[in-house]
Amino acid sequence: MTTPADHGHSEACCSVPPIVASGYKLKGAYTTLGGLKTYSTGPDDASKGIIYVNDIFGYKDQSLQGADILSVTNTHQKYKVLFPDFFDGEPAPLDVFPPDNQDKMDRLMAFLGKNSPPAAAARLPAYVKAASEKFPSIKSWGVVGFCWGGKVVSLVTSSAENPFAAGAECHPAMVDPKDAAGIKVPVAMLASKDEPPADVEAFEKALTVPHHVETFSDQLHGWMAARADLADERIKSEYVRGYKTVIEFFAKHV
Repeated sequence: MTTPADHGHSEACCSVPPIVASGYKLKGAYTTLGGLKTYSTGPDDASKGIIYVNDIFGYKDQSLQGADILSVTNTHQKYKVLFPDFFDGEPAPLDVFPPDNQDKMDRLMAFLGKNSPPAAAARLPAYVKAASEKFPSIKSWGVVGFCWGGKVVSLVTSSAENPFAAGAECHPAMVDPKDAAGIKVPVAMLASKDEPPADVEAFEKALTVPHHVETFSDQLHGWMAARADLADERIKSEYVRGYKTVIEFFAKHV
């Protein structure tokens, strides 16, 4: 299903830098913030910030490039983008997905047992407080989550401690309409062909906030993060369109 976009700016505001299929060179640097290793990119004096909540595979070139894209794509508003490592240097190996045999499923469940979305969501308010102290020019924060991180976004933006002005979920895992009903701020959901359409539709129907819900119907779960094959022109094109859609949504709501 696709709903029309509700963008705050025309697409002319967005200029995505050239996409690198392999050997990507980082624009930012690693630091420690709020007790977490963090990839930090974008200007330190930005007035707005974005927290990037990764998929289960951690720091991969496709995800790091995405964080850089978010920082500079809006030519009217640069963002400070912070990408914390919730897995303490122990992400899931790429070969557990898709979990199409018992060994992969067992390994994936063990990882999720150690790294639950509710635990990450509970850490975000304190992390944003630390980020705001480090970068006092930032007056408003957005949050974008990918796969596992999409569930984290649902949970934090529906919590009483939510520190975000808006959220976005890209090929989210564990889509649950019950989460949607409690979300307190504008939210975008970019689904892949692998999220159950009935769950995506029910999630949208349960939302009571401004939203943009769109299914990228020929893209697999993970096309905007670690599982993106950027050497494939179609995937690269939809990777770019996905990030532009997020930035256009944040241009209006963050």
